[in-house]
Amino acid sequence: MKNKITNIKVCAFDAYGTCFDINSAAKVIKNKIGKSWLAFSNTWRTTQLEYTWLRSLMRNHADFWKITKDSLNYAMKEHNVNKKYTNELLKLYKQLEVYPELKETLLYLKKKKIKTCILSNGTPKLLDQLTKKAKIEKLFDSLISIEKIKIYKPDPRVYKLVTSKYSCKSGEVCFLSSNSWDVVGSRSFGFQSIWVNRVNKNFDVLDFKPKKTISDLAQLKKLI
Repeated sequence: MKNKITNIKVCAFDAYGTCFDINSAAKVIKNKIGKSWLAFSNTWRTTQLEYTWLRSLMRNHADFWKITKDSLNYAMKEHNVNKKYTNELLKLYKQLEVYPELKETLLYLKKKKIKTCILSNGTPKLLDQLTKKAKIEKLFDSLISIEKIKIYKPDPRVYKLVTSKYSCKSGEVCFLSSNSWDVVGSRSFGFQSIWVNRVNKNFDVLDFKPKKTISDLAQLKKLI
């Protein structure tokens, strides 16, 4: 890829959908859920995000685990999924599958002497569980949760957590997210953000564009 991204001191990764497959929980028990398992999973995720934005706007914070449970409850009603699978789905959400190329990508960044972190809406406990389950916890220099300031992405105060942590400028951070709205928010803050577009979606029309677009994290090695 031409025009590499330069002057990077930190690579920050969104967790859900970028490092970890958000559909993997429902996929594990798709035979129990039925043919609509993916639509159900998408409703769960969309509602989860909507609740984070609504709570930030209302200034009525609840942590990401409560929002995950509340949005699951809504999605199960919406798709007529039996409530008896609630606990199983929540347990699986704490053990989401990691994308296979993540570990190799993190090892590459370590060799380049670039700091790595997760910047996520997830609680510290959830992030700790996910990274340990995937056996990649030692490959991140830090796991940064919005719980420190109790406001959700894309509030600029969230992205500032990275520059404050590493005493760097916004332009020295490469941020990776599969969520286009997250890329927009981070670009607005000044990050050199990359959109991880795994499923060939259209990018949001919100004034800011990604610095680069890749289809998986392995392609980051061609950019940095």
